[in-house]
Amino acid sequence: MAVICLMFSSAAAPARAEEAVTVFAAASLKNAMDDVVAAWMKESGKQAVASYASSSALAKQIEAGAPADIFISADLEWMDYLANKNLIKPASRSNLLGNRLVLVAPEGQAEPIEMKQGLDLARLLDGGRLAMGEINTVPAGKYGKEALQSLGIWPAVANSIAGAENVRAALLLVARGEAPYGIVYETDAAADSKVEIVATFPEASHKPIVYPVAVLAESDDREAESLLAFMKSERAAPFFRKHGFTVLTPAT
Repeated sequence: MAVICLMFSSAAAPARAEEAVTVFAAASLKNAMDDVVAAWMKESGKQAVASYASSSALAKQIEAGAPADIFISADLEWMDYLANKNLIKPASRSNLLGNRLVLVAPEGQAEPIEMKQGLDLARLLDGGRLAMGEINTVPAGKYGKEALQSLGIWPAVANSIAGAENVRAALLLVARGEAPYGIVYETDAAADSKVEIVATFPEASHKPIVYPVAVLAESDDREAESLLAFMKSERAAPFFRKHGFTVLTPAT
């Protein structure tokens, strides 16, 4: 199985400064969090930087001692992983956002598909690869495999997966035409005009897609709580909704 690696950081973010709040966030959050961080900095006059990668990669970096203040995962499992190692502040944890899982194709190159039990996705791939997050570690990949298994599609496509280091890397494979189809979040599809959604996975086919957030146990930045409160407020909600996320946390 090929593994495609791609990591992101905020284009406007300088190297971590002592006074800056550092956010480690799942790759699928990049567009929305760039907007949220910019709005908080404008409102507060404080500094923040955001780094984006797969939730698994970020959790491992935090475990290894990477200097960060806030972690936003694309699933509960990687937040639980850090919680079980006492690497987050439990009282700060909450479920921030929700998302949906979709099948995408290069723009204008595929017809809409009914995502149903027994869909012959292998025929549609026609020898090409199905781009998705790495199925054992990347949340989008795990959700994708679960959905394909639930619908009885997985056995026919298991050997045709192009595993990517994070969901945005999977999206890029489709946008470049290197894969005829890919499984990503609805918000990722909305972020790239070179792809289009051809099917939405039934919500019952996979676990709910939940993005938990927490302040890290080693954070000593007093502004981290301020940024977290902003993320959970009605002031930040429009930025998340603009990019297609469901806001789960009540306004504070």
